[in-house]
Amino acid sequence: MENTKTENWNSPQNYREENKKVVAGILAILLGYLGIHKFYLGYTKEGVIQLVLGLLFGIGGIIGLIEGIIYLTKSDEDFYNTYQRNHRGWF
Repeated sequence: MENTKTENWNSPQNYREENKKVVAGILAILLGYLGIHKFYLGYTKEGVIQLVLGLLFGIGGIIGLIEGIIYLTKSDEDFYNTYQRNHRGWF
């Protein structure tokens, strides 16, 4: 009797990257002015820009709040396709 758990262990269609929607949304709302959610999603350039805007001008927090709400209201699949697969850096 074969173990069904290991039957398709190397099948590419069964692989899907972890969806980071909830963590990114919470980070954006709580620490948006630091751009932590951008770094978490792998957007280094955008994270540095948001960090500078947050520390020097104070508008990084507003951007983070808006992005956090957008992240959390998107469906899991839409978030994954938009921000993790297609790498859309802003809004």
